[in-house]
This record gives sequence, structure tokens and C-alpha cells, in this order.
Amino acid sequence: MHIRVLPSNIANMIAAGEVVQRPASVVKELMENAVDAGADSITVVVTDAGRTLIQVIDNGCGIAPDEAALCFERHATSKIADEADLQNITTFGFRGEALASIAAVAEVTLKTRREEDSVGTVVEFADSHLVSEGEAAAPKGTNIAVRNLFYNVPARRKFLKSDNVELKHIIEEFNRVALTRPEVAFTLIHNGKDINALKKAKSLKFRIQDLLGSNVADPLVELQSDTSVVKISGYVCRPDLARKTPGNQYLFVNGRYFRSPYLHKAIMNAYGEMVAEGAIPSYFIYLETDPHSIDVNIHPTKTEIKFEEDSVVFQVLYAAVREALGSNSFGASIDFSRPAEGMPVFSNRYESFRPDVFAPSVEVDADYNPFNSEGGIPASGDAPAQAPSFRHGQDYSSYVHKTDDYGKLFDDSPVSKERQLIVIQGKYIVSPSAAGMMVVSARRAKERILYEKFLKVLSAGGHVSQSALFPVQLRVGAVNVPLLQDNLPLLEKCGFDISILGVDTIVVSGVPDGFSCDPGMVEAMVSDLILILSDGTSSLPGVMESSLAEKFARLGAAEADPVGSQWDAAKLLDALFACENAEFTPSGKKIISEMSVDQMEKLF
Repeated sequence: MHIRVLPSNIANMIAAGEVVQRPASVVKELMENAVDAGADSITVVVTDAGRTLIQVIDNGCGIAPDEAALCFERHATSKIADEADLQNITTFGFRGEALASIAAVAEVTLKTRREEDSVGTVVEFADSHLVSEGEAAAPKGTNIAVRNLFYNVPARRKFLKSDNVELKHIIEEFNRVALTRPEVAFTLIHNGKDINALKKAKSLKFRIQDLLGSNVADPLVELQSDTSVVKISGYVCRPDLARKTPGNQYLFVNGRYFRSPYLHKAIMNAYGEMVAEGAIPSYFIYLETDPHSIDVNIHPTKTEIKFEEDSVVFQVLYAAVREALGSNSFGASIDFSRPAEGMPVFSNRYESFRPDVFAPSVEVDADYNPFNSEGGIPASGDAPAQAPSFRHGQDYSSYVHKTDDYGKLFDDSPVSKERQLIVIQGKYIVSPSAAGMMVVSARRAKERILYEKFLKVLSAGGHVSQSALFPVQLRVGAVNVPLLQDNLPLLEKCGFDISILGVDTIVVSGVPDGFSCDPGMVEAMVSDLILILSDGTSSLPGVMESSLAEKFARLGAAEADPVGSQWDAAKLLDALFACENAEFTPSGKKIISEMSVDQMEKLF
């Protein structure tokens, strides 16, 4: 075995594997460098989801002519001069590997000019080698164009996802940087079309609204806490608007986005039982702490951070979120056993001042019979009308005027006469059985019925019938539109009529039979659909169809209207017993429970 030093271009390609994982990684690194350069206007231009072109243009300080080529060398950086700087990192890019890694796997052109320079500098790199260097006319700032990403690493390029998936990741990185600098204008252009055009915002709340929409920004409540260890600010969402779809959960420390399951748990603990099971509230939380107390260099992409006093930060964050929710009336309920402040309290002598109160007397004529043939209600100015006399066992049908709508009021269908069904709170159906009594969970029955419908559609083709529905327009965010667009054929196959409107909005015109058509429920349904489509699903034949059918069925059963009548209950049971398996849901939960007469007798 021989040990050798790798050539610089090979070493850079290995480093690129850590730093440049996909086009979104390039967008992140170049945007962070633009922010660090002091730019107040940054434009990101992307073609073919970054495969063909990623261009970042800023109006920052620019680069000196003799340093333009130097910035592509490994470990070249303007952020660190000595060992002490490693303990005081407040900028985004500092590792000095981003441009070197990008130039190892793409063709890069850098054009830059400082304000004091009369002419700009342009350098071109490819495969970690300097191709050309010279002067060129250029505005103040830096313009970096990255073309043909992974052109010399075909295996990496082959494993990139579809354009819509890669664009989704680019939008996520764009949003994270944009949320750290409300005072900076950001623009994102894909294939010549504006995805986001953000002007300088007066505050963080305005930036959230411009970026994600008023439906996300309006329900937010402010968060503030200042301690000797950490200062916390930002916004958290109202508990009742928490959704099962993740995507608007942001944590920042000293202006840098990071992920932390540990601190996410502190936030969820603060919400407690105020949010539904499985729901995740939106939050935009900014932490400021001493740079010496955190380590931001424990992950190649710098998205994980180690706090020196993480348990203290956990407790402070928990208390801050809890206080924000409580001050906006989302906290613990009022204790009515204690008198409220300012409420008058009556003394024991109150009874002596209270006036006497008597119940009104009612006189009843016990001999009066409104159905007496001699009585009746006289018309004005006429003699008393003769009222019909009813007797037990008499056929009353002659007294009922049967119109075409008679059947809607009086259900005389054979199903309702043969079956003795009881519907309890729209959730359970009770019916006599041969052994005694049978109880059916309506939600689980719907889940089994929908599962077999969806499985048949996904496996054999065809469509699930759609319910009529007034179109519902929803802003789902630019980050989720590509995901839905990628899966439109699948959704249409299952009975969802969804169309794309603009870069961040969809229109829902139809839902599968069995789903609720209520606009509020449709909004929740779309949120869950995004979650389902975001989950990785096996591509094995049969497994994928079964998994998707199970998820769609669970969603439909949860969003469906409750059982409203015996007739609805009878139809549901007919559909259930027509299924191949009427006893268990796709996940193996019991649908029907029986109680024998012997078990009933033991209760008494």
C-alpha cells in the first residue's frame, strides 16, 4: 500500500462532496457571502433548478483585483486572521472552502468591482483550474455565475432529483437567508420568471408577510426574553392554527439559521396540549448570545450548533414561548373558583336586602281538550271549526299531504325499516346483532372503505368520483408548489382536482368522494397532502400503492363529515361490508366491536 498526497483538484472535489450536495447548497453559500459583503440588494438567478445556471448578483463591497483569483483557493477567507477569530465568528461564510469546492465541480465566472476601482475584474475557473483572468466593465459589487454543476462528476449529477424537487430546496435556502436580513432586498428568478421579489422590509413581521403570506404572518404573536445567557425574540403561531405539515419552523442564532431537535422540543413542550396531536406550530425565533458560548463549526453546512449552556437555553426558550402564549390568552384556562380582581363580593347580609321574589302562578283548565269534536280554534268572525278526531291505531296517511318531497321528510326506505340503527354523536353506529349488539367506528369504517377505493385506483387505474365543490384558492407558499405540481397526475388519479395558480398559490376545485368540501377542511386537507407527498415512499411495486392508499384513506377519514342520519349509517355499513376486510383498518386497528347478551347482563 502506497501513501500519496492527492492533487488539489481531487482534494477540492472531495471537499465539494461535503459543502456542495445539490444546487441549493451553492445558492446558500453564495447568498451568505453576498450578505457578509454588506449588500443591501441580492438577486439569485436559476436556470433548470440550478443544473444549467446559478447566478448571484449583489451590490456589496466587491473584491480587490489581486484577490479575485485568490478567493478560489482552499482555506482562503476574509473572515479569519488569527486563532482568536475562531472564537468570535459573527459572519456567515468563514470556512474558506465554498468557492474552491464549487469551482471543483462546476464552471465558475466571477465578475467584481470595488467602489474605489475604476474598472472591474473577471476570472473564470473550471475543474479547480484558473481558465482566464482580466479586466471588464462591472457595477459595484460581485456577480458570480455557476454553470453546468457536476459536469465532471456525472454520478452526482445523475442522482439529482427532478427540477421541482431541486427548486423546492433552493427556495428553502433562499427563505432562510431572507429571514435573517429584513433590511436587504432579495429577488429569486427561475427560468426567467420571478419566484420572489422582496423589497426592503420595515420589520421582521413585514418580511414574513412578504415571503410567506398574510395567512402565516397574521396569526403570529410576538416573543421577547432577555437574560444574561441568551436574548430571544421573534414570533410564534397561535396554537389553534398549528398544522401537521412542517415547513415554517425557523431557529436562528446570531443571524444564522440552524436546526435543533433539542430546542424544538422546548417549544413543543411550551405549547403542551394547546395543539392537536401531530400538529406543529409555525415559529420564527431569533437567539442572540455571546459567540464564545457556541460552536458553529460542528457540521459541514453549518446548520447544527452546540451551545455551551444548552440546558439553560432550553429553559429560557420554554419560558419565553409559554409567556408569549399566556399573555395572548392562549395559556392556562381561568380558574373560576377564585374571585377575579375588581369583582364585587356580596356580604352575608345581602339576603336581608334582596326583595321578595315569587314564582308566577299558572291557571290550567284540566277539562279543556283541544281535540274535542265540540272545540276547535275559530277563525276570525266565523263559527268554531270542526277538528278531526284521532284514534289509536288509525291510518293517518289520509291527513298527510304527500308532495314529491315527502320521501325526504319521512324516510320509508326498506333499509331504515329493516335495520335498527342508532348513531351516537356522528362517531359510532350501534346495531343489534345475532349475539347481542354491534358497535362500528364510523371513522375507521370510512378509512377501510377509502383505502380499498384508492388502492384499486392506484393499482389498476381509473378515477375516484369527485364531489362537487366551489373552488377554494389557497396560498401554500412557493416552496410547496413544485411538490404539488410534480404529483398532479397522481392526485388527479385519486380524485383531487388541483390546479396551480402563480408561483405560490393553488386552486382546489374538487376532492374525492368521501372527503369534506368545507373550505376550512379543504385547507387542512391540502396541508396534510403536502405532508404525505413530502414523506419518502418506497418505489417497490405494490408497496408504494398500498402506502399511499393508506395515507390518503387516513386523511379522508379524518376530514370527512360525521354520520348525520340513520340513512347515512346504513349506506356506510353497506359499503363497509362490501370491502374485502370489514373488520380491520389498513394499519390493523379494529373497526367493529361486539357485545353479547351475557356481557350485557353482567353489567346489571
